[in-house]
Amino acid sequence: MSALHPELQGALAQLLQGLNSADNDLRSKYEDSLANEWQAQKPDALLMGLVEHAHAAQDEKMRSSAAVIFRRVASKARKDPTTGENKELFLTLSNDAKVPIRTGLLQCLASEQISHVRNKIGDAIAEIARQYTDNGETWPELLSALFQSSQSPDPAVREVAFRIFATTPGIIERQHENVVQKVFGEAFRDSSVNVKLAGIEAFACFFNSVTKKAQSKYYSLVPEVLNVLPPLKESNDQENLSKAFVSLIELAEAAPKMFKPLFPNLRQFTISVVQDKEMDDQVRQNALELMATFAEFAPNMCKKDASFASDMVTQCLSLMTDIGADDEDAAEWNSQEDIDAEESDLNHVAGEQCMDRLANKLGGEVLLPVTFTWLPRMMHSASWRDRHAALMAISAISEGCRDLMLSELDKVLELVIPALKDPHPRVRFAGCNALGQMSTDFAGDMQAKYHQVVLSNIIPVLESPEPRVQAHAAAALVNFCEEAEKSILEPYLDPLLSHLLVLLNSPKRYVQEQALSTIATIADSAETAFAKYYDALMPQLLTLLRGQQDKEYRLLRAKAMECATLIALAVGKEKMGQQARELVETLATIQTGITDSDDPQAQYLLHCWGRMCRVLGTDFAPYLDGVMHPLLQLASAKADIQLLEDSDDLPDQEDGWELVPLKGKVIGIKTQTLEDKNTAIELITIYAQILEAHFAKYVEEIMDKVALPGLAFFFHDPVRVSSAKLIPALLASYKKQFGDRSEQLARLWAVTVEKEIEILVAEPAIETLAEMYQCFYESVEVIGKGCLSVDHMNKFIESTKSTLKEYEDRVRQREADKADAAVDGEDEDDSMSMQYAIEDDQTLLSDMNKAFHTIFKNMGPQFLPPWERLMDFYDRFINSNDPTQRQWAICIMDDVFEFCGPQSFQYSNHIVQPFINGLQDTNAANRQAATYGVGMAAQKGGNDWAEFVAGCLELLFAVTRMPNSRSDDEVFATENACASIAKILHFNSSKVPNPNAVVDPWLDTLPIVNDEEAAPYAYSFVAQLIDQNHEAVRNKAQQVFHAICLALEAETIQGQTAQKVASSAKVLATTSGVDANQILSSLSPEGQATVQSFFA
Repeated sequence: MSALHPELQGALAQLLQGLNSADNDLRSKYEDSLANEWQAQKPDALLMGLVEHAHAAQDEKMRSSAAVIFRRVASKARKDPTTGENKELFLTLSNDAKVPIRTGLLQCLASEQISHVRNKIGDAIAEIARQYTDNGETWPELLSALFQSSQSPDPAVREVAFRIFATTPGIIERQHENVVQKVFGEAFRDSSVNVKLAGIEAFACFFNSVTKKAQSKYYSLVPEVLNVLPPLKESNDQENLSKAFVSLIELAEAAPKMFKPLFPNLRQFTISVVQDKEMDDQVRQNALELMATFAEFAPNMCKKDASFASDMVTQCLSLMTDIGADDEDAAEWNSQEDIDAEESDLNHVAGEQCMDRLANKLGGEVLLPVTFTWLPRMMHSASWRDRHAALMAISAISEGCRDLMLSELDKVLELVIPALKDPHPRVRFAGCNALGQMSTDFAGDMQAKYHQVVLSNIIPVLESPEPRVQAHAAAALVNFCEEAEKSILEPYLDPLLSHLLVLLNSPKRYVQEQALSTIATIADSAETAFAKYYDALMPQLLTLLRGQQDKEYRLLRAKAMECATLIALAVGKEKMGQQARELVETLATIQTGITDSDDPQAQYLLHCWGRMCRVLGTDFAPYLDGVMHPLLQLASAKADIQLLEDSDDLPDQEDGWELVPLKGKVIGIKTQTLEDKNTAIELITIYAQILEAHFAKYVEEIMDKVALPGLAFFFHDPVRVSSAKLIPALLASYKKQFGDRSEQLARLWAVTVEKEIEILVAEPAIETLAEMYQCFYESVEVIGKGCLSVDHMNKFIESTKSTLKEYEDRVRQREADKADAAVDGEDEDDSMSMQYAIEDDQTLLSDMNKAFHTIFKNMGPQFLPPWERLMDFYDRFINSNDPTQRQWAICIMDDVFEFCGPQSFQYSNHIVQPFINGLQDTNAANRQAATYGVGMAAQKGGNDWAEFVAGCLELLFAVTRMPNSRSDDEVFATENACASIAKILHFNSSKVPNPNAVVDPWLDTLPIVNDEEAAPYAYSFVAQLIDQNHEAVRNKAQQVFHAICLALEAETIQGQTAQKVASSAKVLATTSGVDANQILSSLSPEGQATVQSFFA
């Protein structure tokens, strides 16, 4: 019996018929009725009626449609009539309405006989279950009903139960672990393959929904999960075997080590699938992906399996030979016009990508030996496919195996270079690929040591008869040249450019495009040396830009723009002369002609304008109006977002969309829009920085519509980062135009500072939060002294307290994870994720410290009362076992000394012992921070600190005498200790028993040749001692003069300080018989010239 009035029931039946009509106009009419009449005015009747139709309609299509529409409607947003909150529609119904709907859904599930309809009903049930779970409520009858369904004699019913579990694993009650294990175990042993697979998928989803601690309780199910696989292979059920691998990949990502006891067996089985060439490519690639997942998430476990690396490399190389079927001479390959065609689903690409991942995770020590047992043989094989695979393998592993391969580059090049003359074009192509990749992965060494062998062999490949090989040789040159010094490239510019100019006349447009890109890169690296070729190239480029307007030439013209503007940047505006204006006007003409949204010239133009601004400097200002309009449109763009029922609903499956699951639906975000927005903001930053006051007229609009909203643009991290970098540039532009105390700057700052402080609490990403702190302190630095009110400083401290609490929570969680791993007998976390998280936190603390430094610098003692509220954190951090935390605390106190002077003494109870400990810290960076702070206490702290700093002298000397005190890691602590001793002796020696006696050993702590901040204090004190004719200096005149020369050579003292010290040094040399020539001869030729310039 229906719960609805017959009239409503009939109207709903008519609605369903209309919604399924083939007539678009009719269907549109009923969709309006669904939204505006039923959904808006009688949602309870709508949902109840849909359930009844899903249960009782005679036509299976109507039952299925009713279930689908129910799911969609139930998840629509609606205001709760009781609370006024926006909720999902079903949750806004009264309990009296919800109960019969829930009951009806379960009855539908139990009675439906048609499998695909039952699945749609299951999806509807899963949606309601998800809503209850997300809202912290329960559906008491559901779990029992699903467990009953999982025991049904009908395998299709059992399957749908697990489908629902997979969609909403949150409904499974964690406290009933034994029951859960039993149900899943029965699924894995089920007679139906579909039930087994639904069970594995549900188990993977459930497993990911529980805590790491709880996950271990289900490890015992792994053997039964794995037992599902062999029968699928034996029965050649490749589709379901492929699905099973996908679920196992999900489990391997979540807890790879639960497979540890059976890993050799799983590896052996999976490899047998990969190597079975009778199987479909997809199942072989999924099997390979499973093993690659283990390498990424549990590399140590894979390293300990003696056969893992060998088996994987062998299979990857085998897959990589699966290329060019039915195209033995590569005629078809070479004739392709679309050289960027998608190939990610091909076996050879899967093999290459897996080799890359293995190298990055297992490292060279594991991967190189097994790889190079194959490569020499393959390079000498009669099969071109073997030779091609060997070269692509070198490309794939060079990044991950960099450290070991660096020492063997000669031998690697001996394998690669001959391939450039191989008779087969695809092998020559692969040889170019390997050289290009190596030029990037071994940047510096490849260019400095092997430029002759690389360039003399790859330049002739530009003459290959095959256009694709020509283009790839030119592309490899991009990689080599962008990392090459000007001095290395200069001797090769003639042959490089003569060959590339020939390619500009190729009949293949993609060859022309690549030649332009390569010329542009060479110009960028060669800089002023490129001026020699300017007169031959620029007229050609301008002619090209003014020439062909057809659509197919757009990318070529875009590349020509890029090339012309990079050449302009290399040679400068003086060399360009009148052509600089011609180029800018040509670009403006092109910009006005762009009408299509997919025109690649628009993207290239953005960067071209930025380069021309750098070339012309303030002379670019007259062109700014034409440039800014399209740029502001992109920078102001809103996120293009679509709410979809599932990923298949995306229009035309366009590229450039990111799909994010959310509450049973999918959010589609058009990433291209976000990337364009980010690029535009980055370019606006360049204009503001270069044009300064000339950019001021745009500042207010950009700050209001782009920069400040961009800080909270949570759809795209890079937009928030680029907005954070833009704001200080905008403030600086306004300051330059109106003055640092102007009303205009004050108004802009008042709005900006509030938003900057607000975002310090709201920013969710640790890495991006560090950028927000940088934005804040750079902005404060621009505005200057007294720019923060007491309210600003209090809000800043509150936001920082919140950040520090969250940081401490993350540290505790990492420690707990490590402790759990130790208890379980597992290795320490062998993924990079923890290390990345630690590095992100270190960066965050560093940028937070810079913010404290800048506030103290500009607000002085006014900042002390708000700052004191962080003292608990300071005390915990400075006594922490974590050197990062100790450094954070010491550096803050350094700022208190430096900018609050004598008022710092009120915190002496928090400072004295921690700084004494800091001077003896095992971490060199912390010793440096502590030595700097003691020097600041001496210089700025006043008489109250005299006893403390005098007592630190012995410890400071100890820092300079530590083993390896001049090594890269230790030298800054050593030089800061030297400078701090000088500060104590010069500024605050009243409690030093015999200051003159300290001078002699102090001179032995010189020179300072690295730290440009420490050196001026030390050497100014040396000059003072020389001027005083101090006995210790006279006795060590040769040594002191040498120390001064070393500082002048290293340029750690400059300007007036260097002149004064050099003047005193001349006096010392004259009065003390110093052999200046002997000392100068020990310096480098460049150093001698530098030092002699001061003594001339």
